Amino acid sequence: MNNIKRLPYGIADFEYVMRDNLYYVDKTMYIPILEEQPNYLMFIRPRRFGKSLLLSMLKTYYDKAKKDQFEEIFGSLWIGKHPTPLMGRYQVMHLDFSQIGGSIDELEKKFDKYLALMLNAFVRKYADDYPDYFIEEFFKEECGTNKLIMITTVARSLKIPMYLIIDEYDNFTNVVLSEKGEEVYHKMTHAEGFYRDVFKKFKGTFERIFFTGVSPVTLDDLTSGFNIGWNISTLFYFDKLLGFSTEEVREMFTYYKGVGMLPGDCDIEAMIEEMRPWYDNYCFAEECLKDSNRVFNSDMVLFYLRNYIMYKSSPKNMLDPNTKTDYNKLKKLIQLDRLDGDRKGVLRKIAEEGEIVAEVLPSFPAYQLVKPEMFVSLLFYYGMLTIKGTYGQQLILGIPNNNVRMQYYNYLMENYSPACGIDTKDLVTMFTRMTFDGKWQELLQYMCDCYKQLSSVRDAIEGERNIQGFFMAYLSLCNYYIIAPELELNHGYCDLFLLPNMTHYQANHSYILELKYLPKADYSEETAQEQWDKAVKQINDYAVAPRVEALRQGTKLHKIIVQFCGWEAVRMEEV
Repeated sequence: MNNIKRLPYGIADFEYVMRDNLYYVDKTMYIPILEEQPNYLMFIRPRRFGKSLLLSMLKTYYDKAKKDQFEEIFGSLWIGKHPTPLMGRYQVMHLDFSQIGGSIDELEKKFDKYLALMLNAFVRKYADDYPDYFIEEFFKEECGTNKLIMITTVARSLKIPMYLIIDEYDNFTNVVLSEKGEEVYHKMTHAEGFYRDVFKKFKGTFERIFFTGVSPVTLDDLTSGFNIGWNISTLFYFDKLLGFSTEEVREMFTYYKGVGMLPGDCDIEAMIEEMRPWYDNYCFAEECLKDSNRVFNSDMVLFYLRNYIMYKSSPKNMLDPNTKTDYNKLKKLIQLDRLDGDRKGVLRKIAEEGEIVAEVLPSFPAYQLVKPEMFVSLLFYYGMLTIKGTYGQQLILGIPNNNVRMQYYNYLMENYSPACGIDTKDLVTMFTRMTFDGKWQELLQYMCDCYKQLSSVRDAIEGERNIQGFFMAYLSLCNYYIIAPELELNHGYCDLFLLPNMTHYQANHSYILELKYLPKADYSEETAQEQWDKAVKQINDYAVAPRVEALRQGTKLHKIIVQFCGWEAVRMEEV
């Protein structure tokens, strides 16, 4: 058992992973490709994709202090057999700006103090490379920025190559932007702002720089001072630099099954397919659309695997509880409470339709975030959208998976809840009756009544998409079903298919819902009946699609149509 590799869930220290026999998904084959790029690189990825572990690996690989341990640490990996000439060449400085906290009013002091502490540790580590007189003078200086200038001067004279690695370069600047606004943020990142100033000094000090974050906003505002960086976030070479490919997931699961940590009768392909709608489908480069192999969120895969190892089954709730923390951070980052109508409209459109046509911009300044097109790019970098296809020279950006879809539904529910009066506790019993007893009328009537109360919300938009978004948001709270919107059946797209979650619950009933809408101005008995008749034909066609037999998994399938006139449900029947 001591030889079985432990899961690296939540571990970002590469050397610890390798020395303490944790499982590592090898990404070292990207090192030569990274070295072919310009010397100053920026890489943006969503949270929980393994950025910190990647940086830790690069730090260990290039660190001259680790050169003699290369075979011990990297020998089992791809780069162990294909080292580059730059291996072990540099004094490496590693900064993590998520460590800078405290009062925003004291941020400049906190930043300088952190910089000073890290530079002190840096000089102690490489003390043998510096003359005694320098070290003595260096430690007398207290200002972090002045220490950086001193190192720059002596390193140039001694021709010492240095590599700077920065994790979460935008962490505290995003906090400032969301909590204090653009004016305070602008003072930090423009003119003689301290953050912009120190980046200018970085540029003159280090031979190579690699830094990561979740947003390109700060990147754009810094480039007037740091003007030779290269953003590799959407280059197809690096689409799978972070996250896991399907093959990497398969190899990992096969390993744990082989060593007896997973049940001998478990079906790895079935497990992958169960995870795919929840954790997969990220595409970060247009050129990679040709490759059907998308990217899994690595943190979510490890969450699933850990649960399977511990309990011999997949988690009942496919969402890692840490997702709630991520959503709260996301709310701050995109300033949900301060969004104007246009950007609220963008979120609502994506939540209700599942996609949007736009361009992904490599960077943009903070003041342009009020523009909806910039906001869409921001959602892409946060992992709230991914590349699904092309439309002319534009991209079709869609919701990547159910994990992200739930975050959009949370946004919808936060907008709906104060006005519609839904008590989510009341839904649980109704969901249970619907799933196991086929008693759907109580739940759907309750939701229709609550939707009618939304008419009091001035900025809400009537229409079929709005209704569908409302139903999707609240039905997604039901763990008994996987909600599939716009599922393709018989060359059409049903509004909602409630797929029974048979992995965890022995449901007896499944549902196809068609939601139809007529504006009050267009309503008449004749038009309503005509729409109803078309809906009946549609839903019957969906029900006989070849896929449906497999999707309903032996449950009784109910075909339900709900017809709305304005905000009010005027007809609801099973056909």
